[in-house]
Amino acid sequence: MLPSYSQVVALLVSLAAYAGLAYATPRENFGQLASLFAVALLAYAWLLRSRLSWRWGLTAALVFRLLWLPATPAFSDDVHRFRWDGLLVANGVNPFQFRPDEIIADGARTAIRDEQKRNQALPELQQLYRRLNSPHYYSVYPPVCQYVFGAAAWAFPNSDVGFAVGLRAVLLLAEAGVAWLLLALLAGVGTRPEQALRYLLHPLVIVELTGNLHFEGLVLCFLLLALWLLSRSRWLGSAVALGLGVATKLLPLLALPLLVRRLGWRHFLGYAAICGGTLAVLFSPFLSVELFINISRSLNLYFRSFEFNASIYYLLRPLGIWLTSYNQIAVIGPALALLSGLSGLVLAWRERRPSLSTLPQALLLLLTVYFALATTVHPWYLTLLIGLSALTRFRYPLVWGGMAVLSYAAYQTRAYTENLLLIGLEYAVTLAVLGWEVLRQPTATSSALADKSD
Repeated sequence: MLPSYSQVVALLVSLAAYAGLAYATPRENFGQLASLFAVALLAYAWLLRSRLSWRWGLTAALVFRLLWLPATPAFSDDVHRFRWDGLLVANGVNPFQFRPDEIIADGARTAIRDEQKRNQALPELQQLYRRLNSPHYYSVYPPVCQYVFGAAAWAFPNSDVGFAVGLRAVLLLAEAGVAWLLLALLAGVGTRPEQALRYLLHPLVIVELTGNLHFEGLVLCFLLLALWLLSRSRWLGSAVALGLGVATKLLPLLALPLLVRRLGWRHFLGYAAICGGTLAVLFSPFLSVELFINISRSLNLYFRSFEFNASIYYLLRPLGIWLTSYNQIAVIGPALALLSGLSGLVLAWRERRPSLSTLPQALLLLLTVYFALATTVHPWYLTLLIGLSALTRFRYPLVWGGMAVLSYAAYQTRAYTENLLLIGLEYAVTLAVLGWEVLRQPTATSSALADKSD
C-alpha cells in the first residue's frame, strides 16, 4: 500500500532534518541540533501513529541511514579513539597494553618495533592524539570492536572519512540484521511487523548509531540473534551469539542470570561455558597480564570518576557533598553498580513464570534498572532499550530516547557543563510515561512479546 500524503510529507521532512543534522549542525550548536532532532522526532511519531506500512518503513529506514554514509560524526568524538585503536591493531599493537600518552611520549618506539611501520603510523597517531577525549586512559573497547577498528584502519590508513565509511558499512550490515531479526521475532508471536519500525525509524537510533558510529547496533544484532536462536531451540548457537555480543560491549553479560530458570541448570552451565569459550577465543590475540590489569583500571575509572546524564546518582550526589563536602562518586558509583547487579539476580530469582517469550521484557526491565542506577548514560546507550521495546508493549524507551537529546546541551561550551534542569525534565517525562504504562495495564500478561492491538 502506498503511503498517504501526510506520510510522504513526514518522510520528506525527516530526510531534510537528517540531512541538516548530518552535514550542517556542529555539536556546539545545541539549539539547531535540538530543533532538527525535534522535527525528526515529531515526524517519527506521526509515521508510527498513522501506521506506515513496514515495507515503506524499511525503505525509509535504509534511505535515512545511507544519507549519512560519507558524513563525519559531528556529535561524538569517540571515532578518533576508534581510529587510534584501529591503527594500533593494524600495526600489530595490542591496544589494551599502552595508553595514548605513553605511545606519544616515546614516539611509538616501544609499541611499534618495526621502524618502517612506525614511521608510517606515527604522523597519523600524532595528529589523532590532539583530538582524543581520553588520551590518559587504556582502551575499553572489547575485541569485536577492535577487529572492526583494525580492519577499517588497515583499509583506510590515512583517511578519516574512509575509516568512518568503513565502520558505517559494518554498522549498516548490523542494522540490516536487526531489521530481519525483529521481523522474524515479531512474526513468531503473530505480532504486526510494523512494530519493528519503533526501532528502525527512531531518530536517536539513526543519529547515534549510523551517524555517530556507536556499536550498540552490533550489540543489539548479536543479542537479538541469541534470542531468535533460543526461540528455535538452538541454544548452542545462541550462546555463541551472546558471546559475540559481550565481546562487542560487556553489557549483555547481564542477560546470563535470566537464562538460569529458562534453560535449567544443566543447559545453562553448558550455555555459559560456550559463551565464555567464545569470549576466550575472541580475546586470545590480546591476552596479556596488562589486558586484565588495564581493563580493570579503565572500568574502575568508569564507575568511580565518570558522570554524565545520570538520574538516581544525581539525586544522591548532593547528599554525599553535604555530608562530606566533596563529591562521593568513588563510593556512590561502585555501590550503585553493585546494586544494579544484585537487582538483576533478584529479578532472575523472583520473576514469575519465566519463559523464552518473556525474555525480551525481562531484559528491558533489567537494562532499565541498570541505566537508572548508572553514573553515565550517554544517549546511544538507550538504543538497546529502544530495540528491545519493539518486542514488548512498553513505549517509554521511545520517549526516553527522544528526550535524551537534551543531554547534548552540555557540549555548548568546552567546559561540558550539564544543564540539570534539562536532565531533570528528561527523566521526569520518562518516569511519567513509564508510570502511566505500568498503571494502564497493571495485570497485562508478560507472555506476549508485544501489545497485539497496536
